[in-house]
This record gives sequence, structure tokens and C-alpha cells, in this order.
Amino acid sequence: MKEDIKKVLVLGSGALKIGEAGEFDYSGSQALKAIKEEGIKTVLINPNIATVQTSEGVADTVYFLPVTPFFVEKVIEKERPEGILLAFGGQTALNCGVALYQNGVLDKYNVRVLGTPVQAIMDTEDRELFVRKLDEINIKTIKSEAVENISDARRAAAELGYPVIIRAAYALGGLGSGFCDNEEELNTLAEKAFSFSPQVLVEKSLKGWKEVEYEVVRDRFDNCITVCNMENFDPLGIHTGESIVIAPSQTLTNAEYHKLRELAIRIIRHIGIVGECNVQYAFDPESEDYRVIEVNARLSRSSALASKATGYPLAFVAAKLGLGYGLFDLKNSVTKTTSAFFEPALDYVVCKIPRWDLGKFHGVAREIGSSMKSVGEVMAIGRTFEEAIQKGLRMIGQGMHGFVENKELVIQDIDKALNEPTDRRIFVISKAFRAGYTIDQIYALTKIDKWFLQKLHNIIVTTEKLESYRAIADIPDALFRKAKAEGFSDFQIARAIFKSDTKDIEKASLSVRQERKRRGIYPVVKQIDTLAAEYPAQTNYLYLTYSGTEHDVHYLGDKRSIVVLGSGAYRIGSSVEFDWCGVQALNTIRKEGWR
Repeated sequence: MKEDIKKVLVLGSGALKIGEAGEFDYSGSQALKAIKEEGIKTVLINPNIATVQTSEGVADTVYFLPVTPFFVEKVIEKERPEGILLAFGGQTALNCGVALYQNGVLDKYNVRVLGTPVQAIMDTEDRELFVRKLDEINIKTIKSEAVENISDARRAAAELGYPVIIRAAYALGGLGSGFCDNEEELNTLAEKAFSFSPQVLVEKSLKGWKEVEYEVVRDRFDNCITVCNMENFDPLGIHTGESIVIAPSQTLTNAEYHKLRELAIRIIRHIGIVGECNVQYAFDPESEDYRVIEVNARLSRSSALASKATGYPLAFVAAKLGLGYGLFDLKNSVTKTTSAFFEPALDYVVCKIPRWDLGKFHGVAREIGSSMKSVGEVMAIGRTFEEAIQKGLRMIGQGMHGFVENKELVIQDIDKALNEPTDRRIFVISKAFRAGYTIDQIYALTKIDKWFLQKLHNIIVTTEKLESYRAIADIPDALFRKAKAEGFSDFQIARAIFKSDTKDIEKASLSVRQERKRRGIYPVVKQIDTLAAEYPAQTNYLYLTYSGTEHDVHYLGDKRSIVVLGSGAYRIGSSVEFDWCGVQALNTIRKEGWR
């Protein structure tokens, strides 16, 4: 198949926007790398100048043009590629590709869509086709109706019964979506949704169910693997991009995990995906009942997370599969030894936490819901959930010191704050525990799985134990080690003991560090190896943990290494530009023969 392809066109995602940021620069760059390896010429369309994929040496030809049917047709006419990739530029590229297919442009210039066929993309993007397609194999979807005007929306909502959720079709990051409890709210929301899209979906609300996601890979020979599954800390009703996400899932039983995995594979075989896609479920924790929320027939933001969380290079593999390879033909480029036809196994927990910048806007609502507002995200890795979440909260770069509440956060009404989530929800939970709320009470207000609440409660219990000591030397060894394994920083331990917010806390945290070292409590460097250490791996993804006994990497100490500092989570004013700077710096350092 790849023999008759000399040139491939890749569509980027255009300007960075909420819901479509550095993740698609990542997937596009990987795809270009995979195709280039085959000796095929690459043409990229992406107007964003600050990305890695538009840098010298990544694509053979770059067009800084809008990713719209008009401009893409002009490039096709000039470049005459044999193939086009639609799945690596987010929703923007996907919508553009579907339009080119429907307008007959792809046929006219004889351009083949590599990877998932366009019909399969339309089957996942158009709600009516999607429901019909999954009905054929008896898979449950959320009861919904696609409507084209407000009066139909009112009728559909009345038939389904309130509460309902409104979503705009073909929209990005949950744009124009929200929950309605009555007709008045429906009118306001539907009007907004119709301003984004001609088709609007009215569907039954399953608020409070769990949200679980599977990343699945399939080749053209019908071989499938699930690379990773993830679970949202928040229940359904909060957009997955606004939610803390844990991979692999922690609260599913073995039977539940395998049931959803088997369904995901059945779905993507039936739809005919080639490459990578993700399946999102709503899952009722009480009854094992489920609904498929959506299938993304492209790399999504979660795919970038799954690639980093497992060390399985999803975008790279998906591009190769698009060229016609089978999974059994490819090596996992991370382990260099095993085949890509191999499901990763994880012996660690990964936690993704969004970063909001809502403080920069006047009059913006702090509530979070089905429409995305977060501008960036961080990923923390640990051996326990407690360790990963505490690390993650410190990494966001908003002055947080782990889970135990920050002093500035003043909450008048904890019940209300738990029931109507905002960007500070996780710290509200901390305040609630400190105010004496039980796990059951918080669960009733938030519907966050009790497993997560129990783990967060463990952090509070450890904090309270630390607070009962007056001096660092008095802390028992077991408690000291436990606190470090639960992700407490030396600063947090110092603050628990000295309880002051004065400048002396810095001095105090240095003395905690000295005491910790005196007792021989050190972290170890572990490696994400995708195979839970069953096979040797040469991955570059490392993490520190206090729940381990030996290092996975050998320290050379030959004074030939250079450290480059990145910019942390994306925020308004600091995003992919600094990724570009970091990548250029690293490439130069490597060229000069340094590590």
C-alpha cells in the first residue's frame, strides 16, 4: 500500500485554542516523523508559527495557511499528494477533511485518506449515524435526539424528560453545551448552541455516573489492542478536559474493566477505525449499566496523555498503520525490543490535573461544567494515588502545596461549593474534611467515587498526625516515611509542624530535609517502561518516588549532561512557543554531543 505513495499531506489544528493545544502539535510531529522514516515526502498545512511541527526539518514543505477547505484544496491542486492524514490535527482537521470529501475535492485530485475512512469519521461525528451504527451491534448509547431548531429542541427535551444536556454537533471542547433542568434554561442554552452549529443534540442527563475512557488501536488486518484506560475523578457532567483524570482506572472491578474493554474493541471493529481512537463511556457504579458517550475517530487530547502515561507512542504507531502496516510489523519505539502489538502494563499511577487561568478575566464564572475552560494541564506520576495527586497539585504552578488547603481560599458555604464545582473544587474537599465532613457526606454532594475520597482522606489523616508533633526530631520514622510516600513535600511537613506562614518556614523545610537525609529517606528514580518491568526498556520518561528501593537508571556522572528547564503547564501568555524553544535547545545540545 505504501509503495504507491510518494507524498502525504498532513492537516494541523491551526491556532491553539481551548480544547486543542499542544497535544495536536505533539501528534502531528510524531506523524510527520513516522512518514518521513518511510522516505515519503510530507506537506503540512498549519498557520501556527510557534509549533514544533512547523519547524525546519520536521515536514518537507510547510504552508502557513488556514486549515479550511478553500485553502487546503489550493494546496492539493499545487502539490498533488497521493495521501492525506486527517486524524492528527484535532477537530479542526477532521471537520476540514470531511468537508473536502463531501465536496468531492479528494476524488477530483485522487487523494486517498490514510487511516480511518471518512465514512467511519462521519459515523462517529454525526449523532444519528453514530447511534444507528452502534444499534447494529446492540451497544447502548445515551438517549438523544439531533435537532435543527429550537422548537424541536423543546419537544425532544419534553419527550426525554428533564434534566437534559444540550451539545452542539461537530464542536470543539464541549463548546455551546450545558445542562438544563427546565424549558427556560433550555431556551437560553439551545440558542447559544445553534450559534455554533446547525445540528444540536438534546440528550438525557446521566449526571453522577462515572466517566471512563479507553484508547484503542486497530490496524487494517483487524488486529486491536487497548493501550490505556483512564477514569475521571469527577463524575459525568464535567468535561473530561476540565476534570482530574487518573490512568489506569482505579475504581473499576476486573469484570467491569474487561467488559468495557471488550465493548471498545467491538465498537472500533464495527466502525472500521484504522489507527487510533478513543471510546468514552458513562458508567453507572451501582449496576454495571453503561452508555457510550462518544467515539473520537482521531487522536484526541487524551491520546497525548495516554502516550506519555504508558510510553506507547500512539501518534507514531497510528501514522504507520495509516500507511498500511500491521501492528505485528512495528516495533514499540520505546522498548525497542517488543512489538507494538503488545498492551502496556502499568506499575504506577498517572494523574492529570487541568490548569485554569480564570483570575485573568473579569466577570467570568468560576463554575466548571460540560464546556471546557482550562488552558493547560500537568501530568504527575507516582506509586500511589496520594503521591501522584499531591505532586500534580504542586506542578500546576498556582502556589499550591499539595492537597491540604491553601490559606487564601475562603469558603462561606461548603455544601454549595461541593455541589456546584469550580476550578478550586479539590481544595474545597480538603476544607470540607478539615471542617469534619465524612466521606459519605462529600460523596452525596459531589458523586466523586468513595475510593478517591478515601485516598484524599488518608492525606488529611497524615497531616493531622504530623500536626500533633512539636519538633521534627519527634516524628516517628514510620510516619515520616509514610508522609513522603503519600507525596508530602519537605515544605508541607515543615508547615504541619510549625503551623506558621512566616518566612521561617523556608528555614524549617531545610531542617526537615536535613533530618530526612539523616534518617536515610531518599527518593528513587523510576522509569516508565510500558511493561511493568517484564522486559528491558530504554524509555526517557522518568519519575521520582519514595515508594521504591532502587533506581531504574544508572547514573554516569561524566559531566556531559545539560539540564533544560521548560515552562510548566500552559497558561495564558506561556504555551507552545516555549515548547518550541525547549525542543530547539535540546536538539542543538544533542548535536553538539552532550546528553
